[in-house]
Amino acid sequence: MKLILDFFPVVLFFAVYKYTGDLITATLFLIPATVVQVAVGYVMSKKVEPMPLVTLALVVVLGGATVYLNDPVFIKWKPTLVNGLFALAFLASEFVFGGKTVVQRLMGSAVQLNAAQWRLLNRAWIAFFVASGIINLWVAYSFSEDTWVNFKLFGMLGLTLVFVLLQGLWMARVAQSSDKDS
Repeated sequence: MKLILDFFPVVLFFAVYKYTGDLITATLFLIPATVVQVAVGYVMSKKVEPMPLVTLALVVVLGGATVYLNDPVFIKWKPTLVNGLFALAFLASEFVFGGKTVVQRLMGSAVQLNAAQWRLLNRAWIAFFVASGIINLWVAYSFSEDTWVNFKLFGMLGLTLVFVLLQGLWMARVAQSSDKDS
């Protein structure tokens, strides 16, 4: 259910865009869909994580500017800003959470890595977020609007899946070498 909820706004945005061919109309649907996403997430878990709230705020502000000014540039910047905020949060976690990175807090109970390996993994996520933000802008400004909408759903998802797969392979290799060392 959470996976469906996580992708609901972007899939709706994509479907409305494909149906209407209009980014402004798609953005009009994205804003309330994101509000619904956060509200349903709250009802299901009785809490709201910070990043969905940040994403909601950016969707409302940048989506609102897109609709109000009839200019799609604002909504095209949203993925880059979200990725930039993720990168900053992951970077800050190295200094704020008593040495535990965001990645370690999320996966530390399931994966055993030493402090240097956690930092390396955290920095890989930072690099991934920065690269994703840059690629989003490159696609937004170098290709058609239709290509950018396709990239927003399929390209960003594909990049994330490949990165997670590579991260998993790296962690399996590190865990294997740790088992050999002990």
